[in-house]
Amino acid sequence: MPKKMIFIVEDEKHIQELLQINLEDNGYSVKVFSNGESLFEECKRLIPDLFILDIMLPGMDGFEICKNIKASSRLRKIPVIMLTAKNEEIDKVLGFETGAEDYITKPFGIREMLARIKVILKRQVKESEDEHEVAAFGDIKVDFSRREVLRGGNKVELTYKEFELLKMMILNKRKILTREIILENIWGNEYDGETRTVDVHIRYLRQKLEEDDANPKYIETIRGIGYRFSD
Repeated sequence: MPKKMIFIVEDEKHIQELLQINLEDNGYSVKVFSNGESLFEECKRLIPDLFILDIMLPGMDGFEICKNIKASSRLRKIPVIMLTAKNEEIDKVLGFETGAEDYITKPFGIREMLARIKVILKRQVKESEDEHEVAAFGDIKVDFSRREVLRGGNKVELTYKEFELLKMMILNKRKILTREIILENIWGNEYDGETRTVDVHIRYLRQKLEEDDANPKYIETIRGIGYRFSD
């Protein structure tokens, strides 16, 4: 699967660097923000797999950011880790009441941080797979366990790669997937072909699933980057 994307809101430069370097070294993609306003501006374009929020921030604090995340229909299922120098029980209670999944107190060990991130993301993947055992959009139903696709009640024949590509896009709904990421995850690191292969398979999927493949509703082209699935 694509690298997990983590958004961090932290105004202390050395902690920003500590988290970004260590998380990237452990295979995550990371974006760092100094305040909530810049975070939500970026969330209009990209949706991460996890938020890490410092509580003590200028302007909008971590509690308010978390509350706004959980109030958003686009973001509320994304897990949140609260990060703060405070160690008072009331702060933990407030963090959990606003919807945070975990709470880490500064100073923290990077191994502990990585372990907690791994547990939360693993649980998130399991919940996502359970939720999407059967996905439905428009008159299309996709049964992942049976590897079966129905359109208007009629079976749609997909090749192995087409089904894997469709599954990857659905499980990463509303996230932009680059051609390189798709190629790496569907065809594997050993594949040395062109990214045009992805475009060809996207075209086949659109022909089979879209009402008008020239004006696709579900599989959107993000010009110069890749593709995004929306329902």
